[in-house]
Amino acid sequence: MDKLVSSAATALEGLLFDGMTIMTGGFGLCGIPEHLILALRDSGVKEITVISNNCGVDDFGMGLLLQTRQIKKMVSSYVGENAEFERQYLSGELELEFNPQGTLAERIRAGGAGIPAFFVKTGYGTLVAEGKETREFDGEMYVMETALKADLSIVKAWRGDRWGNLQYRKTARNFNPMMASAGKVCVAEVEELVEVGQLDADQIHTPSIFVDRMIVGTAYEKRIERLTTRPKEA
Repeated sequence: MDKLVSSAATALEGLLFDGMTIMTGGFGLCGIPEHLILALRDSGVKEITVISNNCGVDDFGMGLLLQTRQIKKMVSSYVGENAEFERQYLSGELELEFNPQGTLAERIRAGGAGIPAFFVKTGYGTLVAEGKETREFDGEMYVMETALKADLSIVKAWRGDRWGNLQYRKTARNFNPMMASAGKVCVAEVEELVEVGQLDADQIHTPSIFVDRMIVGTAYEKRIERLTTRPKEA
């Protein structure tokens, strides 16, 4: 039952292969598995498809794997803060499957729940719907979206116990919980390790059954994607 391992590299050992699909949790730069991303970069795994809310920034988060050309395709909902992402996409080096944000979240949740596809109004009549089945329900048109699953999910939690029960904090709950359930294997990193039984059962966001390995991270940067402040008053 003890899922704790000593390092990010150890946590990913035997799980990586070229051409795999990886889900990475977080929302922007909030709640991203910083240590596991660094271990992915250092592993040298390549030609990967990454399913993530975005691809970090140029020198942090998943943007580090763009620098090393390890990512072949991104399945995302937002890419606006990464100049290298833009350059690779416009030059044809990087494939992109763009999703409305709610659709992306539901595709991942469906993958974890065993639902192969669903219909949604968002995107009907736009480029998002091209090549997809559409259907009318109660006088409204819907687009069929398929579920997303991955060979590996890497997630970041606020607190966790040795069994792998996880608790996320605030915005980090936007994508991490559903990604934990949608990967064939899930590796988690936590900021704080607590004793088994210390987490309120009603406040466990990812039960241990979804988690295969876990590390405790230290010295998180927790960057802000874009800091906006008011001008200083004279």
